[in-house]
Amino acid sequence: GRHEVWSWKTASKESLCLMWQKVKVQLMLSMSFLTALFCYCRRLYSFLAQLLKRWSNYLQRQLIRNLSVLPEVDLLGYSAREWKGETKQAKQMREAYEELFRSCHIKYLRQVRRDNYSVLRAVLFQIFSQGIPFPSWMKERDILKLPEKLLYSQGCNWIQQYSFGPERYTGPNAFGKLRKCMEALKTNWAEISATRDHEERGSMCNTLFSDESKEYKLYEAIKFIMLYEVVEAYEQIKSRGKPVHNLFSLLFARDSSSDPLSFMMNHLNSIGDSICLDQVELFLLGYLLQVKIRVYRLHRFNTEEFQVNYPDEYRREWNEISLLTEDDRYYHIPLFRT
Repeated sequence: GRHEVWSWKTASKESLCLMWQKVKVQLMLSMSFLTALFCYCRRLYSFLAQLLKRWSNYLQRQLIRNLSVLPEVDLLGYSAREWKGETKQAKQMREAYEELFRSCHIKYLRQVRRDNYSVLRAVLFQIFSQGIPFPSWMKERDILKLPEKLLYSQGCNWIQQYSFGPERYTGPNAFGKLRKCMEALKTNWAEISATRDHEERGSMCNTLFSDESKEYKLYEAIKFIMLYEVVEAYEQIKSRGKPVHNLFSLLFARDSSSDPLSFMMNHLNSIGDSICLDQVELFLLGYLLQVKIRVYRLHRFNTEEFQVNYPDEYRREWNEISLLTEDDRYYHIPLFRT
């Protein structure tokens, strides 16, 4: 009996050992597989992370390349790079930048693309990025109807000769193109100004101002609003109705803009193509957008025209934006820090 019990125990032990050996082999194979799978997944994750990082950097470079308003740079660093040498002009410009840094608390600037939309771009970018709402008169009227009103109600058939900046387009389809420009301005302005988060609003501005086709519609809409305001003022002067702002007297005093048609043909049609806004048109721009545009004119350093407001008469409740120019042609955006 003892021999049988011993044999049963031995057999059971051997069976368990054999089973354990099989399980052990399976466990080792499973662990090896899991280890290999883990290493593969880790390498795959690392590869995908690197790929995503490279793609993100590529998209960021493309976005910056397409941006018409670049990220902020140090003011004095920009001055040192742009105005090297010991010429009289270079020294004066460096002194002007130092004055902005020291007395005006301007520490950074955002460069704006140097084309003939420069000033319109710098103004609209600040209005959008600051979340400035529509001017009061735009809230009272539907700006989408302004082209229709000018063409049909006021009989200005000559707006068919309107040119869209570098796209010199004239003809009967000008009305339809103007309508699309007004829609783009109204839609983007309303959407961005309704965004309360500053970072989100900045991201929306960067996206908008990296798309030329969308940008140009905004600028052409502003140009047309300027034309509409000039027509309105001209009609009021002719009918001797309510008095108009004195900036219109300055505008109509020029031989090249004695009436709305000549203003469009000799000035507006070329803006964005071969010329930028001049001083009188800057007054008009600030007036119709109801913003105080403060311009630091560096080439006028040490004169009374170093800082100029457009318009010079403005209401206290108007928002203020600032521009910086070295030549009254191309403009940048100064950024203040205390």
